Amino acid sequence: MAFATTAATSSSAAAAMALTPQCAKLPGATRQSRTRSAVCRAAATATAPGSASTSAPAALAALNARRGARRSASSVAAMWRQVQGCDDWEGLLDHPVLRSEVARYGELVDACYKAFDLDPASRRHHNCKYGKERMLEEVGMAGAGYEVTKYIYAAPDVITVPTMEASISGRGRWIGYVAVSTPEMTRQLGRRDVLVSFRGTVTPAEWLANLMSSLEPARLDPCDPRPDVKVESGFLGLYTSADKTCRFGGAGSCREQLLREVSRLIDSADSRSSDTSVTLAGHSMGGALATLLAYDLAELGLNRAAPITVFSFGVPRVGNAAFKARCDELGVKALRVANVRDPITRMPGFFLNEATTGAAMLRPWAGSCYTHVGVELPLDDISSVADLTTVHNLGTYIALLRKPKQAAARADDGGGGGAVIGRVLDFVGRRGAGAMPWQDAALQMGGLVQTLGLI
Repeated sequence: MAFATTAATSSSAAAAMALTPQCAKLPGATRQSRTRSAVCRAAATATAPGSASTSAPAALAALNARRGARRSASSVAAMWRQVQGCDDWEGLLDHPVLRSEVARYGELVDACYKAFDLDPASRRHHNCKYGKERMLEEVGMAGAGYEVTKYIYAAPDVITVPTMEASISGRGRWIGYVAVSTPEMTRQLGRRDVLVSFRGTVTPAEWLANLMSSLEPARLDPCDPRPDVKVESGFLGLYTSADKTCRFGGAGSCREQLLREVSRLIDSADSRSSDTSVTLAGHSMGGALATLLAYDLAELGLNRAAPITVFSFGVPRVGNAAFKARCDELGVKALRVANVRDPITRMPGFFLNEATTGAAMLRPWAGSCYTHVGVELPLDDISSVADLTTVHNLGTYIALLRKPKQAAARADDGGGGGAVIGRVLDFVGRRGAGAMPWQDAALQMGGLVQTLGLI
């Protein structure tokens, strides 16, 4: 018995038809993506940081601090291609500039949790509490340096159990936002940054989608379907399914909304201005959606040779070995920030994955096993080992990147992703699935499927 089944593939077919006119652009875009790594390495070498400046007198300490901040910003500008993964972060995983930048993107993801409305009595329940013009300011990030241009909505493609409220099952919900760097932030970063930020799992329907762990051909390029490239069916359904009833403007599927807006922002870049990067950031399920979007943009050539980078936090595996190989071929760069004690980063594919399929007896199933994409940046927080909500908490990830010794204190922060996850667990625990709380049902079903070797 299964909690959820994949719905008909009509939404994927519709998306493919909508994207058919872009096929003529694919050959040139593919050639560009295959040479991108060599181009960015050469450009990064040409923009290496300069030498350190002399120290200022003690009486000018305040001025010196301001200059230090400017030097830090200019360090990011000078090495932005390396930060975005031009050389697969070789020798950079402990670099303070990289870790600071990754933590900054983590905070931009945490804004999704802070702005997400969990009040059942609110007319914006399961949507953003604020308008996009003031969202970052309302969550305490007025100086983030980004202008939010669009909110993104997603509808889990699941069939729910009878005890789940109809009002929260299969409906489009706010999943994140698209933003672009302001002129001042563009100068600091050394390029114009198009950002997409995704939150993780919150609603019961999204929890069910996470359990749909069978591999399914992505088929996101109608001109070159590549049936061997497979991804988790639950993530794919969330990415490609549309909810026509969403009253907050979710026109089309999550995928269609994203491709339109990101393409618009890339195409609107002034060729005479600074370079453009595409940065996709997400926590947990949001990291999986970011990885799918990165592959989709690169496969269709919609990035117009702009580097695509994924910064994910506590992300599960998304697809099979062919999916990873294709992402590598297209030049998609993914940095997976993983708490080594976080079990979510080892799922799906707890038993059959990139580490176990090397065994001779398992090789026939290698194409059907999950494989992580990109480079892992491992973190460790021994203080959170006994608490699942803490070990997977985005606040813990950010704290480990910024101030490792204070990670445990940040895990109890009441304002960010950890608080939302805790409230969600409490909420779904009160919605009975028979006599069994929702989170227990999910964990037990996931454990059973894993034991059977199906994920």
